[in-house]
Amino acid sequence: MERAIAHMDLDTFFVSCERLRDSVLENQPVIIGGGDRGVVASCSYETRKFGVRSAMPIKMALRLCPEAKVIKGDMQYYSNMSHLVTEVIQEKVPVLEKASIDEFYLDLSGMDRFFGCFQWTNEIVGAVTKNTGLPISFALSTNKTVSKIGTGESKPTGRLEVRAPHIQNFLNPLSIKKIPMVGTETFNLFSRLGVKTIQTLSEMPVEVLDQLIGKNGTVLWKKAHGIDDTPVVPYSERKSISTEDTFSEDTIDVLQIRSILSGMVEKLAFQLRQEKWLTSTVTVKIRYSNFDTETKQCRIPYTSADHTLLRAVLDLFNKLYTRRMRIRLIGVRFTGLVHGCHQMDLFEDTEELISLYQTMDRIKNRFGASSVGRASGFLK
Repeated sequence: MERAIAHMDLDTFFVSCERLRDSVLENQPVIIGGGDRGVVASCSYETRKFGVRSAMPIKMALRLCPEAKVIKGDMQYYSNMSHLVTEVIQEKVPVLEKASIDEFYLDLSGMDRFFGCFQWTNEIVGAVTKNTGLPISFALSTNKTVSKIGTGESKPTGRLEVRAPHIQNFLNPLSIKKIPMVGTETFNLFSRLGVKTIQTLSEMPVEVLDQLIGKNGTVLWKKAHGIDDTPVVPYSERKSISTEDTFSEDTIDVLQIRSILSGMVEKLAFQLRQEKWLTSTVTVKIRYSNFDTETKQCRIPYTSADHTLLRAVLDLFNKLYTRRMRIRLIGVRFTGLVHGCHQMDLFEDTEELISLYQTMDRIKNRFGASSVGRASGFLK
C-alpha cells in the first residue's frame, strides 16, 4: 500500500493570531518580536517582500520595512491557539504528529479506500479555518520530506498534491535549501561545488556525498530522490522535565547549593532547547536533614533561556529556604511545557544573547553538555 502523508503548516502563525485579535492588522506589514535589540520571531508576507525574515534583528527589519508594526509576542495566547488547532485535526485523523507549535504531519495511508486523501485533507484544513479563523497550508505526498517541501512551495493557504510518479520532477528544479536537513553550512559547502539544485544533488554518487558530509550523505541522497521512510509519530505532550541531587552529606553551604542549582538549570535548559521545549512554570524542591520536604513554584513567560530560568530558580530558593537547617536534597522541575517553539525567547532576548546561547549549544553538542557553562555552575 502506498503511503499518504500530509504536512500542514499554519501560515505566519504568530501574525495570524494577532490579526484575529485586531482586524486592523489585516494586509498590513507586521513584525512579531522583542524590543529594538531583539530579533524577528515572525513576520507577515507584506514585510517579506522587503526582505524581512525570521531571526533578523528588529532594527535591520525596520530599516528594510519602516512601515511595519512591531508587536511583542504572547506565547501563552499562541500556545492556546495551537492546542485548539491540534484538537480540531486530532478528531479527524487516525495518526497525527505535532512537529512544532504550527506544523503537523498526518498519516492517511489507506484512507483512499473510503475517501480521497486529498479531499479529506482539504476538508480538515477547512475545519481548522472554520473553528479557529487561522489560515493553513498543506501538501500531500508519499512521505514527510516531499510533503513538507510541498507545503513550503504552496504557501500561503496552499493546497498541493505530489503523486509518486511526479515526485522527482517536482523536486528537481528546487534549491537544495528546500530539503529540511540542509542548513546554511551544508548549502554553502555544496554551492562551492556548484551544486545548487536538487536535481544536481540527486545525480551525485551516494559515495561522494558520504565522503563530503559523513553518514548523513546517504540520508541526503535519499531525500534528493524523494525517498523518506520516517514514520509519523503519534502526538503527545511531555508534561515536565526535572532533576534532583541528594547530597552525600547534609549541607548548609548556601554558596555550594546555589552553584548546584546553577548547574542543574543549565543542563535542563540545554535539554529544553535540544528537544525544542519552552517552560512556563518553575518549581524548586528542598528536603531537609529531618526529611521534611517543601516546594515552591512560580509562573514565568515561556522560555528556555538559562539566565531567565536561573533567576527564577534562585529567587524561589531564597524564598523557600528559611529554616537554616541542613539540606539533604535539592531539586528543580520545569512544567507547563510547549513543544516545537523557538529555541530561545525571541520576544525578550537580544540578538547578542541569542547568538551566545546558539554558540554554547553548538559547543555542548560537539563536546558534551558539561563542556561549557556559567562559572557559578562549576563552584561545587
